[in-house]
Amino acid sequence: MNARDFGIVCGILPTGEKNAITDVPGVRVGHHTIREGDINSGVTAVLPHAGNLYRKKVLAASDVINGFGKSTGLVQIDELGTLETPILLTNTFGVGTCANALIREAIAANPDIGRQTATVNPVVCECNDGPLNDIQAMAVTEEHARLALANAHEGAVEQGNVGAGTGMTCFGFKGGIGTSSRRFELDGQTYHVGTLVLSNFGRAGDLMLPDGRQPSPRTAKEAEKGSVIIILATDVPLEHRQLKRVTRRCGAGLARLGAFWGHGSGDISIGFTTATTIDHDEKSDLFSMRALNENRIDKLFRAATEATQEAVLNSMCAAEAMKGRAGNFRPSLADWLR
Repeated sequence: MNARDFGIVCGILPTGEKNAITDVPGVRVGHHTIREGDINSGVTAVLPHAGNLYRKKVLAASDVINGFGKSTGLVQIDELGTLETPILLTNTFGVGTCANALIREAIAANPDIGRQTATVNPVVCECNDGPLNDIQAMAVTEEHARLALANAHEGAVEQGNVGAGTGMTCFGFKGGIGTSSRRFELDGQTYHVGTLVLSNFGRAGDLMLPDGRQPSPRTAKEAEKGSVIIILATDVPLEHRQLKRVTRRCGAGLARLGAFWGHGSGDISIGFTTATTIDHDEKSDLFSMRALNENRIDKLFRAATEATQEAVLNSMCAAEAMKGRAGNFRPSLADWLR
């Protein structure tokens, strides 16, 4: 199920064919889910293309909306403006493990890393799934990360209680993985902006649907202390500064839902464009790049906002109610909407 199955539409732009981040050509998503007793966790992988990402980097940017998070790789993304590994999403205590998995995968494909050429910048982001998952068990392994990478494909994206989203909570309801996309034309050609979210944020009772309804999960209203990770992909040619501006607008999609980015919330967005690749072994002193006419950038701002808003709602509509560690329970938004 997704938000549109309940008649919920976010914004005015049309979606891509799959209404997913994989509407951006070449982008692949994979999950590995762990559900064993009190363990409800996993790993989700986002790959900009199927090739050697270290050798053919993509332009990237990040925006830290509220920095109560434990991600890795963001500093180099913002300094160099490139992404050179897949992005892995997991729980808070799985970040180092997943980073090691990305490093080993990169070295296996590029034996010169750290010896004849530069080291590699693994990008891993997290949310705390502790209420539903025994996070102290540190159950995520490098093999789980490799399985998520191996499962990555370009088709429809599984949403809800899967991969990194298995144990997440959103506005007091069950959260998880969600995705959405928008399409539009530039110079007569169709382009896309797609987002994928790991939703684990929002104070119970604060959720606002586009039609004005405010679903209540009938749970205690605790302080906002969750997190959300947003991955934005586009095939529009952008330079780093433009991409950072577009990526920042994902926060507007969260605000439309009623989020205010509380003190204890780690809210981070990472954006990349597949339109330009940077050759790690480039021999020329100069190379050419295409970029968007900045006077047209509002189309992408709107697309990022609408796709983020809908991706969060999709994560909640696709998620089934769950009883996790210590009997902690999170209801499904889909059940409320029914």
